[in-house]
Amino acid sequence: QLQLVESGGGLVQPGGSLRLSCAASGFSLDYYAIGWFRQAPGKEREGVSCISRSRGSPDYEDSVKGRFTISRDSAKNMVYLQLNSLKPEDSAVYYCAAGRVVGLCVLSPVAYDNWGQGTQVTVSS
Repeated sequence: QLQLVESGGGLVQPGGSLRLSCAASGFSLDYYAIGWFRQAPGKEREGVSCISRSRGSPDYEDSVKGRFTISRDSAKNMVYLQLNSLKPEDSAVYYCAAGRVVGLCVLSPVAYDNWGQGTQVTVSS
């Protein structure tokens, strides 16, 4: 019923940039906290960034702080994650997720109910 679709992943060289998009259908992202997560082979899914329902206040995992930027476009019902200064360790499948989180967003997967299928980001020379 509620659907999230990620796009924008691909192969990029170290130091390069990508913009990931998360498109929602069946519901409005305005009333959900949105999180971006990533999972590399052999590793657990980790929170990367999130944006709250209240004025879009963002949070970032420490390793991506200053390099990644999350934003919301209410008119298009989409959320973006701008990835700059990419490093090989950023390589993973990236997922967006929506949850009815009150107050500040959290970078824990258990707080989110609706998930996209993921988009692959590979950073390599």
